[in-house]
Amino acid sequence: MKIPKQLIDCLNGNKASYEILHHPEAVTAQRIAQAEHVKGRHHAKVVMIKSGEQHLIAVLPADHQIDLEKVEKVIGKTAQLDSEEEFKSLFPDCAIGAMPPFGNLYGLPTYVDKNIAEQDYIVFEAGTHTDAIKLSYRDYAKIVKPKVGDLAVKIQPMKSG
Repeated sequence: MKIPKQLIDCLNGNKASYEILHHPEAVTAQRIAQAEHVKGRHHAKVVMIKSGEQHLIAVLPADHQIDLEKVEKVIGKTAQLDSEEEFKSLFPDCAIGAMPPFGNLYGLPTYVDKNIAEQDYIVFEAGTHTDAIKLSYRDYAKIVKPKVGDLAVKIQPMKSG
């Protein structure tokens, strides 16, 4: 699987300055951030949410987890985690779990956690489990026009005993 052409076309069409990063295959956001040598707060992971019949993209730092109560406050409706079976057909050009946070390319509303919006740059999966893209948050926000809100809580590190 390759980086979706529409993603590269979108970045180039918007004259965004970006860098493609290649990393060993990784599946969890924390591991991907390690493989890319970026801090968890810069790695933008996608969490799929369903509200009624509507699919939504939530984007949060790798070192955070989604808080559905916070999501419901931001969107003003009930929300639940979307199932892979339900959303995989929405991203025909992406590996499951490696969807880029570009809801605009897939006809999906995009919500960004405020902690991501505070970063100078973000790194996100580029449709594969071995490619990522580094992009300034300013360019990302200009292209995607996400709604920003408080969506997540920081994952507490495991206490070693």
